Amino acid sequence: MASSSLTATSAFRRLATTFQRPRLLNPLITHFTLNPKIFNQPRRFVSTSIAMAAKESADKNPGLHTSVDEATKGYFLQQTMLRVKDPKVSLDFYSRIMGMSLLKRLDFEDLKFTLYFLGYEETSSAPSEAAERTAWTFGHKALLELTHNWGTESDPDFKGYHNGNSEPRGFGHIGVTVDDVHKACKRFESLGVEFVKKPDDGKIKDIAFIKDPDGYWIEIFDTTNIAKTTAHAAV
Repeated sequence: MASSSLTATSAFRRLATTFQRPRLLNPLITHFTLNPKIFNQPRRFVSTSIAMAAKESADKNPGLHTSVDEATKGYFLQQTMLRVKDPKVSLDFYSRIMGMSLLKRLDFEDLKFTLYFLGYEETSSAPSEAAERTAWTFGHKALLELTHNWGTESDPDFKGYHNGNSEPRGFGHIGVTVDDVHKACKRFESLGVEFVKKPDDGKIKDIAFIKDPDGYWIEIFDTTNIAKTTAHAAV
């Protein structure tokens, strides 16, 4: 019985060796060999920029036109206007606390109002001639225009302007980019600036809202933190 069993075992081993699949050295080759359809599928390369821009594409934003009219090629956003009660108080806030410079002042004596154009521009290069400086000012992007209607600063019956953040809501805020939102807000706090929201308040972190002397909201953020904070909403 032992001899017969050994003979049968040897025969089985020879038979198994005969039908055994050759061993492949590379498991990756095995994967592709056993999945021949992989070789027949077209390669798909998706551009990162295209994928990221998909949310801003016209098909996802009804009403958006991506073909720019040639007539608008020279257009750019130049100013946002806020009416202020007291220019002395507002100019102090926007220059001393927010670090802006006064690019141009326009006085309309017959209409009794003054316009102040402020921004983060180097004014040392501004033209000295009045009209040229006006043209220079209006050639800069993203300025803040403060409008003062004469007399509001001393009018006891003047109640101030609507900031857009109470009913009926409309205008919301302007935004200022800073180097570090947390560092900037510590400075604002030390200067007695009124906060609507500090960087660590609420569900959306690392952005803040402060108020100017007339109650207008200013959003404060830095480019690094805003990207992280809004990452979930960006894709």
